[in-house]
Amino acid sequence: MSQDKRAASASLTKLGVVLTDRGSKYAVSGAPVTSREAVDAVLAELKEDRDYAKATHNTWAAMLPTGGLKADDGESGAGMVILRMMEREEIKDHVIIVTRWYGGKKLGGDRFRRVQDAVRAYLDAR
Repeated sequence: MSQDKRAASASLTKLGVVLTDRGSKYAVSGAPVTSREAVDAVLAELKEDRDYAKATHNTWAAMLPTGGLKADDGESGAGMVILRMMEREEIKDHVIIVTRWYGGKKLGGDRFRRVQDAVRAYLDAR
């Protein structure tokens, strides 16, 4: 394992479930990263926890020295919400992951507000 991957996985911060809405549960996690390889290592470590591996969505965004990356993991548009918040806060060399366990009711546009709320909880805890 490269030093970058070891460093990223060693510093994963999981806040756990930070909010619920109509049965859906949202958790937020993050870690310092400087490469796509490190992002993948953090995601792999997060998914070692079976609850996170079985989540409906693990949406994420990362600000790397080479620029921003994002993935929606089926939650269309959510990665961009995270990335924009990171850009506004000038967060660099970091990945933030918002995990959602679907609760059976569609949230419509509120799902973006819940993603924002989860990211805000993470930024406030830093």
